[in-house]
Amino acid sequence: MILAVDTSLGTAVALVDPDGHLRASASSSDPLGHAEVIGTLLEQVLTDAAADDAAAATEDITHVVEGMGPGPFTGLRIGIAAARAFALGRGIPVIAVPSHFAAALAVIEAESPDTPFAIVTDARRREVAISVFDGLDDDGIPNLTAPTVLVPRADSEERLSGIHAIEVATLDAAALGRVGIRAVKAGRELAGAEPLYLRQPDVTVPGAPKRVGS
Repeated sequence: MILAVDTSLGTAVALVDPDGHLRASASSSDPLGHAEVIGTLLEQVLTDAAADDAAAATEDITHVVEGMGPGPFTGLRIGIAAARAFALGRGIPVIAVPSHFAAALAVIEAESPDTPFAIVTDARRREVAISVFDGLDDDGIPNLTAPTVLVPRADSEERLSGIHAIEVATLDAAALGRVGIRAVKAGRELAGAEPLYLRQPDVTVPGAPKRVGS
């Protein structure tokens, strides 16, 4: 069983089996209330899975997949902290997956596009995050053909140069879990430990106080 958690857009949690089939999911589209809902959503998913099938007990969870963004600093940190805390408590590994990979897999599963396409997410401040994909690779993982970039929304069409853009406002945690499963089976790491922040927080630690001469 794989628990997937993502807070790059709203807050999404899902539990999938080793074949990628959804066992339970819960989400909130609120782009700001991650801390308020993450615990409730986790509890709901685990309760729903156990109620549906006693074999889906939380003791059977073997991996936690964490969405690594792109996303805002605070939102991503909340989801990643929750995923890592759960994994630490159970002594199980955490699998880092870029969030746009989940969105790309959901598009591929639903639409089977035969040309490259871009996943676009709102980065606020009149900017968008863009990742370009082209089908699946040999491991069944969305094939990223251009690194994720942050650009002004007004310049996005020029940046895409005619590539079909799909803007997503929510993320499917089950798709995130499926990407994570495929990465584990292939022995691949899709992301490092550092999240893909859209930008650093506005509030920073102040530097040392200036010395005042006598």
